Amino acid sequence: MRRSRLDALICAQEQMTSLSRAEIEAMQLRKLNALLQKEHDRQGFYRDLPASLRSLAELAALPFTTAADLAAHGNTMLLLSQSAVERVVTERTSGTTGAAKRLFYTAGDLERTVQLFEAGLGELIFPGSTTMICFPFSGPNGLGELIAAAIERLGARPIRVGVGRSYAELADILERERPDTFVGMPAPLLSLLRVCGRGSLRRALVSGDACPEAVLEGIEEILGTQLFPHYGSREMALGGAITCQAHAGMHLRENHVIAEIVSPEGAPLPTGEWGELVITTIGMEALPLIRYRTGDRARVLPGPCPCGSELCRLDTVSRLDAAAFLQLENAVFALPWVADYRAVRKPDGLHLEARTCAEPPAALPNLGAVWRLRPVRPEDQALIPGKRGIAEET
Repeated sequence: MRRSRLDALICAQEQMTSLSRAEIEAMQLRKLNALLQKEHDRQGFYRDLPASLRSLAELAALPFTTAADLAAHGNTMLLLSQSAVERVVTERTSGTTGAAKRLFYTAGDLERTVQLFEAGLGELIFPGSTTMICFPFSGPNGLGELIAAAIERLGARPIRVGVGRSYAELADILERERPDTFVGMPAPLLSLLRVCGRGSLRRALVSGDACPEAVLEGIEEILGTQLFPHYGSREMALGGAITCQAHAGMHLRENHVIAEIVSPEGAPLPTGEWGELVITTIGMEALPLIRYRTGDRARVLPGPCPCGSELCRLDTVSRLDAAAFLQLENAVFALPWVADYRAVRKPDGLHLEARTCAEPPAALPNLGAVWRLRPVRPEDQALIPGKRGIAEET
């Protein structure tokens, strides 16, 4: 089995010849100390941190950075001048009406993200293939365009589908463009496959949302191949961890991110235990973050990957507050006649509006909810896959 393409990329970026666990951690400590020294010299947001650490273990003694810190002090966290910034992303913190988070990227940050996407996509895309990209296209250097650039570097053809397409539009793209690969969010992909069929699609990279077991199994059953999950966030310049051909977890971009898993109280957890993912972005030029609490639930898988890589591997990642939602996702998408759904919490309980792609059974399963069924067909011009979630009746 071929070793993860990410190993070769990191070796090239860091001018290393091999990536043993000891070499990875030595490289991380060197880059972390360089970052701490820069922060110490400029006396910015992180001015009270030490200028260097003796070991990575000492990182756990430093204070956390939070989304509230980023919203309130983002400009003072910027390590370079505004003139060096290539792209700014503004994002309101979930559930608040206060200051928005602002993320800054240099041209170098964006280039290294494209290189990561090229490594991850290179596990499933080959020269001459065609890939439909079902992520937002928000202008130059947006997520969709960065993915498209990586696909083109692999000698393949990107189809810029974007989001918000109806089933009819997606069915037309499948028939007209005949893509063999899909890049996008998992639940909309399952919905597309169940309504429109797989057509020419054979492989998929999914990201941008949690992938419950029922969704993963449903997609893989229809495609006949294993999925390639990817994890990233805006705080790490969109790219974080990719899946290799061993399909044994997501290899972390460890020359860019130091990952910790902590308990709700912030205590470090051993390898293999579930907790909150905390990141230190030692590879960011514009806005490096030290011990940033992501709000994501994750765990690090023990030992090296079957492919031979010793890079840290993440298991599935989801939001810490999404347990009830994921439980519902698993229960609903385990039903093969469901293409998509929307849930509304009313005073008398949960109401499910399910879009059906096949005839449901006479006796609907008891999920503790009131069912309402709506058939959906490939020629449907109005409905869009993936517009789901739990809403409160107002």
